[in-house]
Amino acid sequence: MKPVVFNNTVLRDGHQSLAATRMTTAQMLPATARLDALGFGALETWGGATIDATLRFLRENPFDRLDQLKRAMPRTPHMMLLRGQNIVQYTSFPDDVVEAFVRCSARHGMDIFRVFDALNDARNLRTAIRTVKAEGRHAQGAICYTTSPVHTAEKLAALADELAEMECDSICIKDMAGLLTPRVAYDLVKAIKQRHALPVIVHSHETAGLALASYLAAIDAGADAVDTSITPFANGTGQTDTVRMLAAMTGHPRTPRYDTAVLLDLRKYFEGVAGELAKFMSAANERVDSDALSYQVPGGMLSNFRTQLVEMKMEARFNDVMAEVPVVREALGWIPLVTPTSQIVGTQAMLNVKFGRWKNLAQAAVDIALGKYGRTPGSINPEVLALARKQSGQSPVESRPADLLAPRMPKLREELAAKGLPVSDENAVLFAMFPRETEAFYRPAEAASVPAAKPTPPPAAAPVAAPPLTPRPVAPDRGGARTARFVLTVNQHRYEALVEELNETGRP
Repeated sequence: MKPVVFNNTVLRDGHQSLAATRMTTAQMLPATARLDALGFGALETWGGATIDATLRFLRENPFDRLDQLKRAMPRTPHMMLLRGQNIVQYTSFPDDVVEAFVRCSARHGMDIFRVFDALNDARNLRTAIRTVKAEGRHAQGAICYTTSPVHTAEKLAALADELAEMECDSICIKDMAGLLTPRVAYDLVKAIKQRHALPVIVHSHETAGLALASYLAAIDAGADAVDTSITPFANGTGQTDTVRMLAAMTGHPRTPRYDTAVLLDLRKYFEGVAGELAKFMSAANERVDSDALSYQVPGGMLSNFRTQLVEMKMEARFNDVMAEVPVVREALGWIPLVTPTSQIVGTQAMLNVKFGRWKNLAQAAVDIALGKYGRTPGSINPEVLALARKQSGQSPVESRPADLLAPRMPKLREELAAKGLPVSDENAVLFAMFPRETEAFYRPAEAASVPAAKPTPPPAAAPVAAPPLTPRPVAPDRGGARTARFVLTVNQHRYEALVEELNETGRP
């Protein structure tokens, strides 16, 4: 039997789920040679919240990070998480911006694009997947796993038909909240493998303590790969630790071979990094929490959300907010909870607890109710829909949301030039998603780190021998001014806009 393949997420989802996405490129680079030498199926190095975090908190250019990591790890395919029409932001973008982002990412060396839509609306995947294929890169279509009265294994497996029709190169079962149980994992993988010959990858989180067992069941059903990470950026709200997964597969005919001595060396190194990021980590994110089966909040959001509530002096209401999450989710059509919908539902749950249920509707919740993110799996609560229509003065969208968006790339280039910022497709797509953060990056204080206006693909680097790794010393907290805006972490621009709007209307 063919050994199962492990992908590794420590440089992306691992620290996003357990350290609020705060690992810097400088903290990553000493580990790259060893990671590249281990022979993982892929290294997840980009996408998700990392692009926002590098700009907003770390004062790094995301494309510079990708260049550096690609040069440092040339042998292993690099993988990123792409939110379909949302790219790596929280709203939909026109097709030309999505296309430009994919082309830029491919030009800087991205190999595998894991593309998902928060609502599992295949219409929102087509542009990104088509462009990935046109660039000659690997398009991995993702099925967001969730449970609800309107989600069945048959419906989830049927989405694989649409992904195959789009000529995806592989299919990922993306279990963002750690809800996948062993029996369901087995049946779902079997159902997809019986319908299609495409490789099937399973991604889960240990939030509820189920991921390892579900991985084993998926492997028995024929899964081609699973995602693991490296402690201390593993387990809990992150992915299963690689050494732990190898131990669980002892004696299994599909056990892969990864050097455990190197993995343990990497663990020591990353323990030092975790010490530097201690203020962004929480013991609550590291323990098994069966309540996650009820509120279904993804690991990456939990890591940020607990800190968000502390900043808002609502930490004592954490359980109340989590209990409100399923209420909001049902009212918004049983949407899966994955970026951006998890942040939208979390924000609305927080508002419901703080001000009273449906007394304040977040703009993003209004947009979900009106179909601006796509088709919801279930029906919108009539009361919420009526409030959304009243607040917006608009009717629900019936077409693919992006069809209503005018092209923006020419305008974005004009805006960059008008602000005196370097004009390139890279900067245009970053400016489209994170305008203030991109502009702040290029101001005089950061002038020394401004990249060329037209970056070129990173040159291929010859593999180098991996130097011995030593544990990284624990450094003092380096928060400073960068952490002053941490309140924006969970809900990004959406939440900030909401606060301003409430102030303007004079509501409490």
